[in-house]
Amino acid sequence: MDSTQTFSEPSPALCCAPLSTPEISDDQAETLVRLFKALADPSRIRIVSLLANAAEPVCVCDLTAPLGLSQPTVSFHLKKLLGSGLLRRERRGTWAYYSLDPDALARLAETFDQGGTR
Repeated sequence: MDSTQTFSEPSPALCCAPLSTPEISDDQAETLVRLFKALADPSRIRIVSLLANAAEPVCVCDLTAPLGLSQPTVSFHLKKLLGSGLLRRERRGTWAYYSLDPDALARLAETFDQGGTR
């Protein structure tokens, strides 16, 4: 070996790639907590599925049979979903009609969009 040759320490390997997207804000996290709590029930997931596949807003009376639940129970679940901001309610006389709020769905998608901007 030549005495003029020098050796350098190998560069340390990176253990992980750095995060490339900003984390969600505290407000976004709180919004998501409310949404996930509202969705943390099988009946509410089924309600969201029914509304997502409905062509127009759905009356609470039309949800009782598919869900196998009483009208007061369905109304309770709808109130939780409405409070989370996931649904819209429209009054028609004495009845309330529900639909998914497309703005809420867009905000939810944006939060988890890896390539999107905030």
